[in-house]
Amino acid sequence: MDGFIAGPNAEPGNPLGDGGDRIHEWIFDVEAWRERQSMKGGRGGNPDDGVVRELFSRAGAYVMGRRMFAEGELGWADPPPFRAPVFVLTHTPREPWVRQGGTTFTFVTDGPEAALARAREAAGDKDVQISGGADTVRQYLNAGLVDELRVHLAPVLLGAGTRLFDGVSPELTFEREGVIDSPAVTHLTYRVLRTRRVAE
Repeated sequence: MDGFIAGPNAEPGNPLGDGGDRIHEWIFDVEAWRERQSMKGGRGGNPDDGVVRELFSRAGAYVMGRRMFAEGELGWADPPPFRAPVFVLTHTPREPWVRQGGTTFTFVTDGPEAALARAREAAGDKDVQISGGADTVRQYLNAGLVDELRVHLAPVLLGAGTRLFDGVSPELTFEREGVIDSPAVTHLTYRVLRTRRVAE
């Protein structure tokens, strides 16, 4: 609730930071999430499960930052949960990493707009989801390249860590599109009204 999306000391081996897993507890037992982690069981047929299923079904490709990839590379099963092409923003060239289930991680060194263009081509008529981390989301927001923002608000206070909106232009405006509530989390959907470059 205090705006952090990860606790302090986030790194490979501690991907959500100290205490950061508390803000994601709502998803760990959701059937749709567990299916994508190659696990059985979980709670299905509830609002949280519906939200996760919708997000996965809409995604035709993903973009993420190098740090998020590094933190997840150690822990993602094979197949990874994406089951679609993933474009990783990085300064270090690397050959594509092909995994099972339709996921290939492609490393893009020529900037956010180039990564988004490649992801759009791969996604076809589906969405491109900007997965994170926070710095990557901020870059796309500030460049005016985000149409819709999903926030999953957990009733947890971390007190320190990584904030999502630090450095985001206050010129951005949002229009609420939807609210889905459950006992563990509130799912908020906003349309980003300002689509031109706000950093200029």
